[in-house]
Amino acid sequence: MIDLTSFEASVQIAIIGSSGGIGASLTDLMVAHPQVEHIYALSRQGNPHASTKVTSLTFDFTDEASIIKTVEDIKDSPKFEGRFDIIFVATGLLHTASIAPEKNLRTLSYEGFEQNFRVNTIGPAMTAKHFLPLLKRDSKAVFAALSARVGSISDNRLGGWYAYRAAKAALNMVIKTLAIEYARRFNKLVIIGLHPGTVDTNLSKPFQGNVPDGKLFTPEQSAEYLLKVINDVTPDATGHIIDWDGKIVPA
Repeated sequence: MIDLTSFEASVQIAIIGSSGGIGASLTDLMVAHPQVEHIYALSRQGNPHASTKVTSLTFDFTDEASIIKTVEDIKDSPKFEGRFDIIFVATGLLHTASIAPEKNLRTLSYEGFEQNFRVNTIGPAMTAKHFLPLLKRDSKAVFAALSARVGSISDNRLGGWYAYRAAKAALNMVIKTLAIEYARRFNKLVIIGLHPGTVDTNLSKPFQGNVPDGKLFTPEQSAEYLLKVINDVTPDATGHIIDWDGKIVPA
């Protein structure tokens, strides 16, 4: 059983990107947890979940009007009890049919940068704009967004992957800046980025060949690791990017 003892007895969660590998696993783990009162599972598809503990909503974080509508729908929901304990942005983009991580300077494109920043930086930032006010203020609450170790500037030793690295580095700066702003008023709030490791999802499929044995996680494994980080994290870590094993990723 996942440990959520650092939170209050009755927990409400929003999972943005609940149809992806990690997001779906997070949802299923939380459904099975007796401490979790209700989950709002948000995705482009808005696919319903079998559990009555889940409210599924259609959500597009590349469209601010969609974000605003979803927030209003949550506020109007009879199962929403006023504040979230955890908001988890479990979204990300690495490649599509038309873009791939760049191997060198010659392969850079406007499309690659635009798509990466729209999904990996701007979407989570605009989600934070409208969802952070829904977090609890008088007890521990966490806003977490999936980031990546490759967004670390000091840890970049291989080069390549220009747009993805840049978009994740920008997300890390957004997280740090949000943490500074909110820490001035709410000292129990934690805002962090999470590096999930290499997870066996469609995002990583083309790039799994060089993953060391034992370091390719199932979505369920990664979700468990990340939820442990969320339970263990304290307000003094706000603004940091944290690895799946609880270690801070260098900026």
